[in-house]
Amino acid sequence: MVWIPAREFVMGGVGPEIRPDELPPHRVRVDGLWMDATEVTNAQFRAFIDATGYITTAQRAIEWEVLRLQVPPDTPRPDDAMLAPGSLVFTPPHAIRGLADITQWWQWVPGADWGHPTGPRSSIEGLDDHPVVHVSHDDALAYCQWAGKRLPTEAEWERAARGELDSAPFIWGDDPITPDRANVFQGQFPVHNAALDGFETTAPVATFPANSMGLHDMAGNVWEWCADYYRGDAYARLARRIGPDGVALNPPGPDHCRDPRNPLSTTSRVQRGGSFLCNAVYCSSYRPSARMGCPGDTSLSHTGFRCVMDADPPIIAQTPAGTP
Repeated sequence: MVWIPAREFVMGGVGPEIRPDELPPHRVRVDGLWMDATEVTNAQFRAFIDATGYITTAQRAIEWEVLRLQVPPDTPRPDDAMLAPGSLVFTPPHAIRGLADITQWWQWVPGADWGHPTGPRSSIEGLDDHPVVHVSHDDALAYCQWAGKRLPTEAEWERAARGELDSAPFIWGDDPITPDRANVFQGQFPVHNAALDGFETTAPVATFPANSMGLHDMAGNVWEWCADYYRGDAYARLARRIGPDGVALNPPGPDHCRDPRNPLSTTSRVQRGGSFLCNAVYCSSYRPSARMGCPGDTSLSHTGFRCVMDADPPIIAQTPAGTP
């Protein structure tokens, strides 16, 4: 883990690609904390599973009585096959009709889970150092509890991602993204990934340069769950509360969600950092201020997490002058 010192910073959108839910910029101060230098890997998650016998959300059958609360009232009960354990997998289409309908490239795949990322015939053999995916917010919380850690708030996440670069649009500064900076989607999204960075899906953690805090993959690779409920107006509500000259101290986020993309969800949580599917034309969410909401019981092939831990700052040994 890496020590992230306490700091006051400006949280919110920077640059021409700002979206409404990143506004307004506001001052925040977060206490120091430890943060995982990388996203949680398949090997680390396997250790948790082996130790606890935990069954992830994607490995459990879907309960219709729970699902029906998240869909329009007149939605018919799906076929039993659609209620079998599974997860959402990115499947590049041959052609698309615009970018509004994400079902053109997201498919529900029975048998897809953290150990079978594209379906029951796939495996993570040889991928121990890749970030674990197909984990829900509930799964991430269970891992954190086992590890004696927790998920970061989005204020903590953004402070760590930015480092000392308050006014920069990217974690590396002002320069535009290039294939050697992060694992994202190059080419015509979602039809053709040119994979100029060397990866069509996840990359081994720490493949790309760390930010100024020593943290890898704070841009791209996989989306990372945060502790906060998602609201598109969260910043506006907070800014009104603290006033134009105020500073929010360790803001915990809203006490409930309000997610326009998932209006029936009562569990939508914040995701940060973008993924291997982020593309400049489609979402450019590899920016430190970019936010996404996703129902907490949802797992996808581009979603993972990293942990934080509250602790005293590190003790740095001082060698007396003249000591060999």
